[in-house]
Amino acid sequence: MRMAGFAVALMMIGVIMSPCVYGEEFSDHKEIEVERLLKRLNKHALISIKSDDGDIIDCVPIHSQPAFDHPLLRNHTIQMRPSFIPESTSTTYTKNYTQAWNKNGRCPENTVSIRRIKREDILRSNFIEDFGKKMTPGILLYGSKSIHEYATMKAKEGKYFGTAFVVNIWKPKVEVRNEFSLAQTWLGSGVGPTKNTIEAGFQADGYNKTGCYNTNCPGFVQISKLVTVGGTYNTVSQYDGVQYAHRIVIWRDRKDGKKWWLKVGDELVGYWPSSLFTSLGDGATRVSWGGEIVNAKTGGKHTATDMGSGHFADEGNKKASYFRNLMTVDKANTLREPQGVYTKSTNANCYNIKTGRNGTSWGIYFYYGGPGRNPKCP
Repeated sequence: MRMAGFAVALMMIGVIMSPCVYGEEFSDHKEIEVERLLKRLNKHALISIKSDDGDIIDCVPIHSQPAFDHPLLRNHTIQMRPSFIPESTSTTYTKNYTQAWNKNGRCPENTVSIRRIKREDILRSNFIEDFGKKMTPGILLYGSKSIHEYATMKAKEGKYFGTAFVVNIWKPKVEVRNEFSLAQTWLGSGVGPTKNTIEAGFQADGYNKTGCYNTNCPGFVQISKLVTVGGTYNTVSQYDGVQYAHRIVIWRDRKDGKKWWLKVGDELVGYWPSSLFTSLGDGATRVSWGGEIVNAKTGGKHTATDMGSGHFADEGNKKASYFRNLMTVDKANTLREPQGVYTKSTNANCYNIKTGRNGTSWGIYFYYGGPGRNPKCP
């Protein structure tokens, strides 16, 4: 049975790149460029698996994956495991949930699962060269003119070598196709030309697919044949019902080339090589967690796109979205609760955030989200 509506997908971003603009109109020579780009992006697969949601997952030989299109990785030696994985004694266990395509097959050994890029994915950009790049060139774009709105918890500036957290997954309603709603973490450092960010989490958008970021821009070295970056999940939380949560860990392996690793549940997904970064090679100075939406202001009104569950933080457990068991990795490679945390919401009448009480098994946590347009958010 096909999944209804849009998908919720694992997404990640490496170094933030230049902005892209969405559009539809392409000339004939652009069509030729699209076909050339598809041939370059989609690598030869040993087998392909059709997902019920319409995705095609290509099982690509691990040494042929898109990461190695990056000029800095032409002679890269793949590392299959980090030298260490930061762990905590706190109760953060969650069940491992499979992606939608997993029920129709598995990729063989020595391959990685890559979501096939389709023609319509590329046609979302006015400029083909911008395909796969984030819409905006920075981290947490606050300000009266920004179309991005946030409800986030931030740690005070310091030195961070990773983060771990548990987030419950919803299927937020997205009003128009050039908007999105996501739940993620931000790890950042540097300013101006040295600004680097790593972002990872879950996204829903108005295109019914994610299509941007992920492995579309080369650089992230995937080692998993089970978890697909950009792959969809069809197990999502229900209002006042069952909750589905994922644990994500991102950390820098200081003992082996300063790679930044990504782990989802029990699965090592892959890593960003240190050669991709400037300032992040020495660790992050900023870390945040929370929700982000794009408000296109269609018809001059605030968007009705949901953040998280689409319900305000005040509704609490099983009704609002949450991040729990927030941790950061210190210079001793130890997971610790972040210090000096504080919350920020760009427009609390549309989307808000509420810190949880201390002394629970959830450690440092918060609820966040909202419905967007409402009588107090016209």
